[in-house]
Amino acid sequence: MRTTTILAVDDEPVNLDLIELAFAEQPDTLVTRAIHGRSALDQLAGGLAADVILLDLAMPVLDGFATLAVLKSDAGLARIPVIVVTANAEEKHRALAAGADDFLPKPLDIEELILRTRNHARLKEFNDYLQDAKSLLEDEVARRTADLRAALELASETEREICQRLGRAAEFRDLETGSHIRRMSHYAAHLARLAGLPTVEVGTVLHASPLHDIGKIGVPDVILRKAAPLTQQERTEMQRHPLIGGAILARGERYPLIEAGRIIALQHHERFDGSGYPHGLAGEGIHIYGRLASIADVFDALTSRRSYKPAFGIEETLELMNRQRGTQFDPRLLDLFLGDLAAVLAIRDAFPDEAAPPATPAPEPIGAAT
Repeated sequence: MRTTTILAVDDEPVNLDLIELAFAEQPDTLVTRAIHGRSALDQLAGGLAADVILLDLAMPVLDGFATLAVLKSDAGLARIPVIVVTANAEEKHRALAAGADDFLPKPLDIEELILRTRNHARLKEFNDYLQDAKSLLEDEVARRTADLRAALELASETEREICQRLGRAAEFRDLETGSHIRRMSHYAAHLARLAGLPTVEVGTVLHASPLHDIGKIGVPDVILRKAAPLTQQERTEMQRHPLIGGAILARGERYPLIEAGRIIALQHHERFDGSGYPHGLAGEGIHIYGRLASIADVFDALTSRRSYKPAFGIEETLELMNRQRGTQFDPRLLDLFLGDLAAVLAIRDAFPDEAAPPATPAPEPIGAAT
């Protein structure tokens, strides 16, 4: 059994002797004495773990009321039951109003003293158990929550890694360099931020955009790697890549990045005026992810060397894209993108091509960016 520690606080030694004598025959009970409130508080501050405090009210140095005020204002001591010991009815009411848990009248009834003290000691033991259980539960919840967060972060990292690797898989079949998807993704995410999308969605755009050309996996090499303008038949075949990408990423609704990648892959060649492909969507019927990716993809296509064209200068790129304001591109998003050109160019410079493909002097029309 655990030992019950009683702190008896009284300036009259005879009263302390009486309390000690009352509990002398009680098993596993220890009485500790204090001759005034300051002594009691010092012992508690020194590590005394009291289960019940028997507190006289009329004492020198620090009386019972001042001692009670300190006890009940201290989070570490407030849980200790305080039984005031007094012969004054008015003081009893005042002490109870100040937070005392019980009272005993003087002269003390020994049997009542023992029973009330033991009852409060048991109640404190139960409350301590509840507090310990609560702390253990909180610790376990915190641990489980941390584990869940780590698992969710790992799942998110895995999804992001899959998107990056699928994007790289498409690159290996194309003549574009690996920096294209990094630039394009950062352009799209920057524009999403300018457009006021929530931070979570900006991250979604950043990590899903590498999937925009995943459908090129299904385009024959003879078309995909052709270093010359495409024939109409070849162009028709090339324009299937959004549908192929959408099919590759289909049924991924449970995975936010995969689903966003499907939307981007399927819609990044739609045009604001409805003349794009594969479904001829128009205006806000095109998901904002598709509208963001369209601007980002074309800007990078124009400002980068390709096997079929040299890199265009910034002024020429701005002129070409502004011509397509409201036809190929969402005008509001295009204005936001070109209006923050310094940041856009900083992204371009941060991800240079490692090795640019040789250029031929036969540029594709702006709407043909693949």
